[in-house]
Amino acid sequence: MTKASQPEHELAIKLIQCPSVTPAEAGTLDLLAEVLGELGFAITRLPFGEGEDRVDNLFARLGSQSPHFCFAGHVDVVPVGNPDDWQSPPFSATISNDHIIGRGAVDMKGAVACFVSAIADWKNTNPSFDGSISLVITCDEEGPAVNGTGPVVEWLKDTHQMPDAVLVGEPTNPQQIGDTIKHGRRGSLSCHLTVRGEQGHVAYPHLADNPLHRMMRMLAPLTSGVLDEGNEAFDPSTVAITSIDTGNAAGNVIPARAEAMFNIRFGTAQTAAGLEHWLREHFDSVGGHYDAVFRLSAEPFVTPKGRFTDLVAGAISDVTGKQPQLSTSGGTSDARFFAPFTEVLEFGLVGQTMHKVDEAVALDDLTLLTDIYRRILTQYFYQDN
Repeated sequence: MTKASQPEHELAIKLIQCPSVTPAEAGTLDLLAEVLGELGFAITRLPFGEGEDRVDNLFARLGSQSPHFCFAGHVDVVPVGNPDDWQSPPFSATISNDHIIGRGAVDMKGAVACFVSAIADWKNTNPSFDGSISLVITCDEEGPAVNGTGPVVEWLKDTHQMPDAVLVGEPTNPQQIGDTIKHGRRGSLSCHLTVRGEQGHVAYPHLADNPLHRMMRMLAPLTSGVLDEGNEAFDPSTVAITSIDTGNAAGNVIPARAEAMFNIRFGTAQTAAGLEHWLREHFDSVGGHYDAVFRLSAEPFVTPKGRFTDLVAGAISDVTGKQPQLSTSGGTSDARFFAPFTEVLEFGLVGQTMHKVDEAVALDDLTLLTDIYRRILTQYFYQDN
């Protein structure tokens, strides 16, 4: 058994002990507001939504001038599953074998603790500096992401407080801290396709209209799973058919309708509007009665290689000796909300245990990440901007 020995360890434990299953705040933002207030940050709580959809968010800013650097992240977590499957209660933040075990340890309360610890230490050695440091913390990243970072970013725009650069603390590293910086993310477009026909007896197909036969032709262009060759920043766009259902339990009945769902993850070689137009044209060419409901969760974005990517990569290399790769792989993140307005990168902990039973973060990784964040602040404010 090891004890927490650094401020980032202690804060991570306190955050993990708050059972903030999305979208519950569960004391996390109260804790951060208290700690950041003691550091001199101006605290603004930003609730959005009504009733059960209400989400609490926090914006904290130190300073009022440019350049303005922002750390962004979330303190909501996914459900724990069966608590009995965990080696210790999932919100106990038990320390075992030099790791803190608990839901949110990696995704991403650990990184939020590192944000705060790095700022506190950096501020002690830099009591006055030209510029601003802020944090945007939401409780709606693991949920619908409707009343979280998105409206907070709109508020930042409306109040003329948009950061000049944003670092999101998502767990970007596959194996070791220093492996990967995410400098973009793929878009996500989902579709719920309903094809209508006419029920009938399988022995008399000419007296029915089988919607499954038309659905199979509609889905045919998607079955390869790949839609393009990608480009310099993105791997090929991919599609996954996730459900085909008729609700028909009878083997001798042609169903009256069929439903399918699929999701496309696409880079900048495609656009959501272009994909939807292509698919609707194809569906129309198959013919018959159908409804296709498309839902765009995220547009693709990329922060081009340049001063900011070099600065963050350089800070990581200075601390770890590793040269991180730039990547746009994986799912969506709240970085997408900042991307239309400012430069945004993602860098955080090792993601091997995120969303799993016994999610855990190494104490040494928390200290290492804090050192990197502190180095990024130094590089950002004391290199030429």
